[in-house]
Amino acid sequence: MKKYDVTGIGNALVDIEFKVKDQFFTDNGVEKGLMTLVDEDRQNALMAVINTEEAKKQCGGSAGNTVIAISQFGGKSYYSCKVANDELGHFYMNDMKDAGVSHNLNESSLAEGITGKCLVMVTEDAERTMNTFLGITQTYSTADVDEAAIKDSQYLYIEGYLITSENGKQAMKHAKKIAEDNGVKVALTFSDPAMVKYFRDPMTEVIGASVDLLFANEEEAMTFTGKDNLLEAREELKKVAKHFVITQGKNGAMIFDGDTFIDIEPYATTAIDSNGAGDMFAGAFMYGITNGHSYASSGKLASMASSKIVSQFGPRLQWHEAKDILARLNP
Repeated sequence: MKKYDVTGIGNALVDIEFKVKDQFFTDNGVEKGLMTLVDEDRQNALMAVINTEEAKKQCGGSAGNTVIAISQFGGKSYYSCKVANDELGHFYMNDMKDAGVSHNLNESSLAEGITGKCLVMVTEDAERTMNTFLGITQTYSTADVDEAAIKDSQYLYIEGYLITSENGKQAMKHAKKIAEDNGVKVALTFSDPAMVKYFRDPMTEVIGASVDLLFANEEEAMTFTGKDNLLEAREELKKVAKHFVITQGKNGAMIFDGDTFIDIEPYATTAIDSNGAGDMFAGAFMYGITNGHSYASSGKLASMASSKIVSQFGPRLQWHEAKDILARLNP
């Protein structure tokens, strides 16, 4: 028995989420629908024109959201990340503890610097736009990878956003090698269409011969494979992933279980905020496959959970909501 179901690595960011009108993007020169890396001055300028009292603050980042989801469903997760010795760094550490996620952060050894922040702007069409200042997580490197935690896990989960820096890419490769050398399965998420559009070659380098499990949405799958339709893209993905999930928004998802494709039906919902939907899908799915559920059952759980996430503001379930979803899966 492994101590953890999943150990995740990724950018530790405090998410500051707020609602905006489309005019906000025009007025402030923000490109809608994408994750854009910005410097601290640019982020502070945006924060100066928002109503921070109405903003929702939580520890996050893509892999952070996923390992929290695993914990909320009753799984055992660990997060290997980096925050600074500042107010938001301590907030992040305490929020992870409250979420039941083990981690490598130690109050007495946090480095000096600035903890990363992600401004998540949600419009009335439920689309999320992110402006991210990475702060100290931009220096995440092989030294921050917790080898012992990876060895004691069923899965390593790698966040695609790490690919934007050379040290992040090396950390991804280092963690993957530790996992492979110790019989630990490797899951990777592309995280964002921009990661495969602008960092396709480094991402391919990290994937190497293959990964055990890949998460992508439709756009990411087609961009990475260079195909203009999903049927061709999914055949190409078989060359780099033993199993994979392609999320399709309101159309559900498709799963390749190593032999066949499984269509996962969507659950009817009224979308108000898409932020964290993919992270939640990955978390619920990985909870399922590491806790005795089939790929089909895990996909159903993930679809139920992500439909709940998009119907509310913020990327995280309440504890009772996770229990309710599990109860619906296993009546």
